[in-house]
Amino acid sequence: MPTYQRFEDLPVWQSAIDLAEQVDAFLTAAKDRLSWSKRDQLDRASLSVSNNIAEGFERGTTNELLSLIYIARGSAGEVRSMLCLLERLPALKDLRSQIANLKSLAESCSRQLRAWADSLQNSDIEGQRRLNDRTRAAYQKRLAARQGLAEFEKLAAEHLPRDHPLHPANRKRPR
Repeated sequence: MPTYQRFEDLPVWQSAIDLAEQVDAFLTAAKDRLSWSKRDQLDRASLSVSNNIAEGFERGTTNELLSLIYIARGSAGEVRSMLCLLERLPALKDLRSQIANLKSLAESCSRQLRAWADSLQNSDIEGQRRLNDRTRAAYQKRLAARQGLAEFEKLAAEHLPRDHPLHPANRKRPR
């Protein structure tokens, strides 16, 4: 898994900034066919996705990042909800294809954010702010111990009698 040093390099941030840019183009195309409040709400929600990703990345702890990822994901949902309304409006009938593309992009951002959150929730790393020489060494030691244990288990299993349930030949394969 790649390690990113800047939020601008994150694929999900790049998708989110594309979303904000394309929403801006849509709002320009829709011009006076939308009320000011709908335009403002959609514009702010679309920009909120990339801004919350950036803020979370820069905060320095995994818990803060997770919190802001969920806020970003909520904003992506808000964008989709607004777009669902707008595609129903007769005044925007000619922009339905553009609206559908925006909904797909917002949904992609949401899926990426969910996957990122899932990986962070299963991580031992507490974030850059908590990372120092001592915590790095402890993390590396835990990784080495897990790897050593896995290698030991594999080696031990290979020396079991062939009819033993834990022998590698008797393990059920995932379907």
